[in-house]
Amino acid sequence: MSEPRPLRGLQLDRVVLLGRTFAEYCGYFLLKPEEWRGKRVLDVAGGVSSFTAEANEAGIHAVSVDPIYSMSRDEIARRSGPDLDQVIAGVSGLPTYVWTAYRDPEHVRELRQRAVARFLEDSSKNPQRYVAGAVPELPFGDRQFDLSLVSYLLFAYDRNFSYEFHRDALLELMRVTRGEARIYPTVNFEAEPSRFVERLKGDPACVDFCFEIVPTDFEFLVGSNRFLRVSHRG
Repeated sequence: MSEPRPLRGLQLDRVVLLGRTFAEYCGYFLLKPEEWRGKRVLDVAGGVSSFTAEANEAGIHAVSVDPIYSMSRDEIARRSGPDLDQVIAGVSGLPTYVWTAYRDPEHVRELRQRAVARFLEDSSKNPQRYVAGAVPELPFGDRQFDLSLVSYLLFAYDRNFSYEFHRDALLELMRVTRGEARIYPTVNFEAEPSRFVERLKGDPACVDFCFEIVPTDFEFLVGSNRFLRVSHRG
């Protein structure tokens, strides 16, 4: 029996709190803000990202859902700092990252800190935009959102979460979404295409969905220049 190949990517034993900006989301998901003004958009596992704050400023009716929103803002702030330090230290020098979207690790840190600060400000002023909850049981009604976004949870953490979790999460996403869901990236932290993408496409439970891999021009984690678009058939 051959020895398992050593892991070469970022090693995380749980989902970390990282703040990502509206501009980064636009890169991940090919979002054109003018196309979504007046629409309802859900950011799943939004964490300490500033997407929801900035999207609402742009006229998009965005809501974020994450289990951390049951915590106080002070607790969230205390946890996000060490998580950022862990990831910055972890990605430096890894062959699974390309430094074209960002200048260097300190540029990443700058953006993450800016996003966290904006999140903390907005969640204080507009707490109704931040709902405690998680897939696969979201606290929303059927087909409530025009667009649902998931970044760096499904597929990225496919070593942490089972296929069944991914399937049930997708079914729940599509329950609350009347338009489409976009999941980014389609590779895991080893920069390998997630084995769960093809399984979902062939799963009888997902027969009512259309799947499309959409290329983007944003890449940090190697191979992360695409997302999965899922929509309802018919």
